[in-house]
Amino acid sequence: MTQSAKRVVLASRPVGEPKPSDFRIEDYTAPPPGDGQVLLRTIWLSLDPYMRGRMNDGPSYAAPVPVGGVMEGGTVAEVIASNNPGFAKGDIVLSRAGWQTHALSDGKGLAKIDPKLAPVSTAVGVLGMPGLTAYTGLLEIGKPQAGETVVVAAASGAVGSAVGQIAKIKGARAIGIAGGKDKCDYVKNELGFDDCLDHRDPDLAAKLKDACPKGIDVYFENVGGAVFEAVFPLLNTFARVPVCGLIAHYNDTEATVPKWAASMMRAVLTKRLTIRGFIVGDFAARHGDFLRDMSGWVREGKVKYKEFVTDGLDSAPAAFMGLLKGANFGKQLVRVGPDKA
Repeated sequence: MTQSAKRVVLASRPVGEPKPSDFRIEDYTAPPPGDGQVLLRTIWLSLDPYMRGRMNDGPSYAAPVPVGGVMEGGTVAEVIASNNPGFAKGDIVLSRAGWQTHALSDGKGLAKIDPKLAPVSTAVGVLGMPGLTAYTGLLEIGKPQAGETVVVAAASGAVGSAVGQIAKIKGARAIGIAGGKDKCDYVKNELGFDDCLDHRDPDLAAKLKDACPKGIDVYFENVGGAVFEAVFPLLNTFARVPVCGLIAHYNDTEATVPKWAASMMRAVLTKRLTIRGFIVGDFAARHGDFLRDMSGWVREGKVKYKEFVTDGLDSAPAAFMGLLKGANFGKQLVRVGPDKA
């Protein structure tokens, strides 16, 4: 059995913002599975900011996507043919198949998904890598205590929305920062944050100070830039800053040292701040705890989530470029194919 398939490859390494010519869509024929292999059909493709770093050829925590290689990404897929005793035709699995409609796998790294637990799309969202990032970064590094103030940027996104809701569950105040009135209204009125501020507001720093009269105890960093500059003076003594992303800088063409770097380091010393970068895999051992807690919170309505969906693999490049500019409202997904073939 062969399958007509499609993939998105990295055509060239972007300089600054990615552009359509940096991607190439290719048609190909997916071969049948060999011994020990399975053939996967992609249902959902997750688009995430970290993918921008994988497009660069430079030192990082993971190897870059080679020019001509399939773009990196997590997927929810259906097993449509199997020569692997661990997987049966019809199984729904989590994989790292990337931006393609079909993929061969030897089974390593695949994880079966229980469709009865939640909609399978959540396996790359609130019950997947973004949710685990929020859960472990906040609880392992941020360690919010009841009554403390937690601030998170990109608060309507997949990670930020979960961070604030978990902070509320732990008894902390949650202040979000998002792009635009609609997103801020959603964060405050639907997700239950104590307040949400528009990062485009020229008075952001002053309004953030008003929203955090007792200062900031935890800042979950996934943006950087002007948002970080507004947050930093408000950090309390012994504040904790988990750093999982810097989307404001992903398209920078050169590294620059901010003129306030020296004063920042002085504050790190005098306030005894904890600033720790992390990769979600650092806390892989907490996955069982995460899935138990987060699935329960979702069932109980304590954690809500929003998905921002485009249809068809061809839509992935434009959707990804929009994601880097904040065009998405919720977890960015591409519906590559139907739930069942």
